[in-house]
Amino acid sequence: MAIYEGIATATKPRSSTRRVDRRFLLSVLVLNDILIVLTSFAIAYAVRFWSGLPFFNEGWVNPQFYAAVVLAMTPVYLVLFRIYGLYNPTNLLGGSTEYARMFNAVTTGMLLVIVVSFLFPEFVVARGFLLLSWGLLVACGIMGRFMVRRFVYAQRQAGRFVDRTLIIGANPEGIAIAEQLRSAKVSGTHIIGFIDDYLPVGSEPIPGVPVLSTSASFALQIRLHDIDTVIVANTAMMREQLLSLYSTLDTFQDVEVRLASGLFELLTTGVRVREEGFVPLLVLNKTRITGMNLVAKTVLDYVIAASALIILLPFFLVVAYLIKRDSPGPVIYRRRVIGQGRREFDAFKLRTMHVDGDRLLTPEQKRELEEHGKLKDDPRVTRIGAFLRKYSLDELPQLVNVLRGEMSLIGPRMITRQELEKFGKWQHNLLTVKPGLTGLWQVSGRSDLSYEDRVRLDMHYIRNHTIWLDLQILFQTIPAMLTGRGAY
Repeated sequence: MAIYEGIATATKPRSSTRRVDRRFLLSVLVLNDILIVLTSFAIAYAVRFWSGLPFFNEGWVNPQFYAAVVLAMTPVYLVLFRIYGLYNPTNLLGGSTEYARMFNAVTTGMLLVIVVSFLFPEFVVARGFLLLSWGLLVACGIMGRFMVRRFVYAQRQAGRFVDRTLIIGANPEGIAIAEQLRSAKVSGTHIIGFIDDYLPVGSEPIPGVPVLSTSASFALQIRLHDIDTVIVANTAMMREQLLSLYSTLDTFQDVEVRLASGLFELLTTGVRVREEGFVPLLVLNKTRITGMNLVAKTVLDYVIAASALIILLPFFLVVAYLIKRDSPGPVIYRRRVIGQGRREFDAFKLRTMHVDGDRLLTPEQKRELEEHGKLKDDPRVTRIGAFLRKYSLDELPQLVNVLRGEMSLIGPRMITRQELEKFGKWQHNLLTVKPGLTGLWQVSGRSDLSYEDRVRLDMHYIRNHTIWLDLQILFQTIPAMLTGRGAY
């Protein structure tokens, strides 16, 4: 790119819209948290002292004392939420780490109460009340944050809580970044345009997103379009140009600058910063799920899978009858797939196709099937099969695979041997963990996703796995199933 010349250092006053949105969001969060804290304590008090449950010892209760405890703890929790970054919009909308922060903040608050009760013997709080309060605060706090997040996502559809974004570099990396951010409808990113020295000004590398100018006048474009965020495609620039770019961007105090280190590195790699000898180094997260994350994931798998199979038994009986009535053939279809460590196994599914249904395909449909692996209007699918596929109910028998240790509730999409070569150099990484009954691919478009999108999502999951991410995906799976988006 060209050397940046003639750039004025004075910046135009920023629009107040973003600040108004953030103040409004902060107000919503604080009111939501106050309501959750008071409600959780009130329910805990009612259950502990009014429910009459046999495992709670009866005794004299001073309502004024507990009212004072609750009123004192409410501002304490607001301060803890602030300390743990729960009023930072980036943490609110930055993924499952928000739920971990909520858990830690609530736990810290309860530990403070326990410490005070040890230091001051006259300060006696019923253990049952504390335990109930802790559980309710964690559950309601996480649910409250989830609901606020859905509220923000809905507001983004109306144009609020959106960052006006400029991408520097319209090379393949810059274009891929723009396409990905545009495809995520709730990302909160409005791509205004590109800055590029090699494409004509006014041309559109992707529809609706033009090249606004060359690098010589990019600072002017930031002011003209009231840009909130600048994303730099690292591969579009030389190191010296990057230094010059950052020097200029430093004059825009209200503009956030993000550096993309490469398409797959940007989209699939989890990193953490570690300082050694005063040198900040990026540490690449391993493509493994180990330690306590693995233990928690395994417990979650077995508890939910066993419970779900018991609850869904009547459903399986009804569906089995409908499948047999709709078309001849077995109820369960076995699909040979590759699991963790390249071990092959049969993944169970409810049969949704006619037996020997390939004879119903036209030559064009056979070519489409070979190329994409699926058909949108598949003549092989039965009537009951179309319903089951739309809501992903045909995959529920894979709960048995979870109990057998072959699959996990959440994980990468299962891969057949025929598909393996399409994942290229990433296939080894994808087979380091168990495939999942659901995953990021399930809540991000399902069959509408390309193989590249599947790799991106699955690699992001593997490198950034936490139990909180699993819980977030579980929460999002139910609405994804109910809408049937991307299923065929």
